[in-house]
Amino acid sequence: MILCDIGNTHATFFDGRKIWNLNIDEFNLYEPKEKIYYINVNERVAQKIQEPLFIDIEPYINLNSTYIGLGVDRAAACYAINNGLIVDAGSAITLDLMANGCHIGGFIIPGITTSLSSLKTISKRLDLPLNSQIDLECLPQHTQDAISYGIIKPIVNLINEFSRGKSIYLTGGDGEFLSKYFTQSIYDRMLIFRGMQRAINENKEILC
Repeated sequence: MILCDIGNTHATFFDGRKIWNLNIDEFNLYEPKEKIYYINVNERVAQKIQEPLFIDIEPYINLNSTYIGLGVDRAAACYAINNGLIVDAGSAITLDLMANGCHIGGFIIPGITTSLSSLKTISKRLDLPLNSQIDLECLPQHTQDAISYGIIKPIVNLINEFSRGKSIYLTGGDGEFLSKYFTQSIYDRMLIFRGMQRAINENKEILC
């Protein structure tokens, strides 16, 4: 069984053993030889996923939530967790709180790379790389650290505030990096796929 999470820039696959990525142009040329169970947030692949081997599992992710317009990738990640804060740290960072199997709510903030890119449009002097070793306990004394502190510290504070003492589950490209700032965190590259797998297992008679 192959699972596929189609995002804005890449399609990420999991076959039960390994994970691999195709950019969206490559994905549109991809010819599957078996069923692909997918979720999708990218309108650019609308024609591709009409092919008969692509099976949309979004209708089977029955997340208990009153949130209007929740992205299917967020719903899948939340579907894997009963209690805790789910943080998907990519070009945007989404934070969603789960309690007793219910989605309490969540919000979206710019991701680390997005924030860096926006700063350099203000001034060339702000076109500096992130200092991934920044000490968040000390006020910065030069511009690179000031940028890094200003991006990372608010993210860390928001995660701490909304976790409310619960476990923090991080996924996405910057999830592993951010996980080092929390003692109660779990980095899970497979989080979205685990939610997709749960939906498939609960609907085997229909999907398989």
